[in-house]
Order: sequence, then structure tokens, then C-alpha cells
Amino acid sequence: MKTNYELRYAAHPEDARHYDTARLRRDFLIETLFTPDQVNMVYSMYDRMVVGGAMPVAEALPLEAIDPLRAPFFTSRREVGVYNVGGPGLVHIIGDKSYELGFKEAIYIGRGDREVTFASADPQQPAKFYFCSAPAHQAYPIRVVTKADAVVAHMGAMETSNERNINKMLVNQVLPTCQLQMGMTELAPGSVWNTMPAHTHSRRMEAYFYFELPQDQAICHFMGEPQETRHIWMHADQAVLSPEWSIHSAAATHNYTFIWAMCGENLDYGDQDFFSITDLK
Repeated sequence: MKTNYELRYAAHPEDARHYDTARLRRDFLIETLFTPDQVNMVYSMYDRMVVGGAMPVAEALPLEAIDPLRAPFFTSRREVGVYNVGGPGLVHIIGDKSYELGFKEAIYIGRGDREVTFASADPQQPAKFYFCSAPAHQAYPIRVVTKADAVVAHMGAMETSNERNINKMLVNQVLPTCQLQMGMTELAPGSVWNTMPAHTHSRRMEAYFYFELPQDQAICHFMGEPQETRHIWMHADQAVLSPEWSIHSAAATHNYTFIWAMCGENLDYGDQDFFSITDLK
């Protein structure tokens, strides 16, 4: 197995206005999350969030403490949210137990000196573990969360091409966390828009992970200041970082599902500044 990581530094919004396509993709897009028998992750300077993916096939994959953490365990000073977006999988936590995760099921892992390992139940149908992590000041219990546990908000309409279910899963209405909040939004067939009207939240950053999109289709993620927007074309199983000053919205050539993850100084899901669709530029 192998662990790969890279650092992403924060950008001032006035600087980001001048980025070309290559620079936007280099700084904000995470193109490769799942590689057989490897763990890939990005350590972002936006609220120190780590975004990663693990795809165990022939062997179990440990969640290793990468060098920037300067810690004996990945979770020594961090909480982690994990979603399985592949075949049936297992999350082994040494000294605790193993947790089974099916498709679209999640687990919250609180801070502590824990050895975490990812495995697939069937190598022919490997699990794909998408995870996000944030610094944590307190240890909270480990818990598996399914869609049955979620706080579900049905939003949008077919007439506006954005009918969707927002499944709030690893959020403070469901379980205690320090600052990490994660959920999964599923778009209905025929709907392609998410997070529209657009918004920002100045006290939190966010990451979006897109999946359940056919390989021959694409999604256009919109970012930037409301009056100075930019776009990034993306594909299935890719993620994008969204600074606190940036909108985060998308339209695709097919309906899709995405996992959102936020961290910062506020756990209030409704802490958002909305912008009129007609005011976007």
C-alpha cells in the first residue's frame, strides 16, 4: 500500500480573480481520490481540512499520520468523517472494533490515539472510502450513521431542475462533533443544479465530492466571489475545495449525488449569506 498527500495553500479572493483554468484546477480541484490499494489525501490550509480517499483491494489500508500533522496517529488531534461510496467495506479501529459500512453509509471517528484501517468485504467489489477531517478539541464517540438516521430536507423542484434530498448525517442535530459537519445531497432524475440560489458562509470552508455521475458525463462546478465567478469542469469521484469567500454550486449533464463537508468556527447549518440568482456575474 501507499499513502500520497499534497498541501494546498489558501488564496486571497483578489488574487484568485486572476487565475487561469490551469491554476484554478491546481489549487481547488482534487482529481484523484481513489487508486487501488492506495490512500490519497490533500491537506488544505482552509481551516486545516484534510480531504482524502482510500480504495482497499488486495490489502487493508491504514489511515497514516502524514508528516504535516506531526502526530503519532492521524486522529491524535483530529476528528474524521468517512463515507463509503463503493462496495461493502469495513473500518477497523484497533482497540475498539470493526464497523461495517455499506454504500452511502458513514462513520464519525472522534479524536484520540486510534489506529484506523480500511478494508473491502469483497475485493471484486472494492469499497471506496471518502473521508474529511478537521482539527478537534475534544473526543466524541465513534458512531455509524445511515440515511435512516439523517435529518432530511427535501428542496427544489423539477421546474427549476434542482429537486433534491439533503441528507444531514454527520451534523450536530444527529451526533456531537467538534467542528466537522458532513452530509449527502441526492438529485432527482432530471435535476442537475445544486446549491442554487448560491451562498457563502464566511465562518466555514467547504469541500464538495461528486459521485453517481456516469463516466461519459461531466459536472460544471461554480466558485468564486458572487460578482466574480469562475467554473471548473469535473467528473465522477472528484472533489473541490471551496474557500469561505466562495460560492459553491454546480450544474451537470446528468443527475448526480454529492457529499458536502464543512469545518470552521460555527456548527449552525443555516449560517449562510444568500445571493440572488440574477445578481451573479
